[in-house]
Amino acid sequence: MSETRATAQSVRYRERLWVPLWWWLPGLGMAALIALEVDQGVSALPDWLPYAVLLPVAAVVLVALGRTEVRVVSGGDGAETELWVGNAHLPASVVSRSAVVPKSAKSAALGRQLDPAAYVVHKSWIGPMVLLVLDDPDDPTPYWLISARHPDKVLAALIS
Repeated sequence: MSETRATAQSVRYRERLWVPLWWWLPGLGMAALIALEVDQGVSALPDWLPYAVLLPVAAVVLVALGRTEVRVVSGGDGAETELWVGNAHLPASVVSRSAVVPKSAKSAALGRQLDPAAYVVHKSWIGPMVLLVLDDPDDPTPYWLISARHPDKVLAALIS
């Protein structure tokens, strides 16, 4: 992306899909427990080495799980609004219908009703999802189904 294009865009909505904070305690606890087992099982290693390796690995995994960002960007100078999910982007002009998928309907949307050609970004720790049905004859993807903590805000930013 060029510098001029990056500065001409304005972000209407942004949300990072972080893991819940309470996941850090079990994640680091499991890493410490495995490090303890390695420490007790391999006497040739220094006592601190398994902890120095496994605790940062657990932290990196937890941060990597929450790297995905959902953002709605409106372009300046007549450019259209786009939805960005990670590195994938979708122009608002190809969205024919949209809906919020509540947490209670998520298993059906991801199970027997899921089209294999759909673009899905699912984070299990986030309840609701956004469904965007596409009307693009050049794209074989029938719809996007993405996790979002505030799907109503995503849709409001995308449609307005």
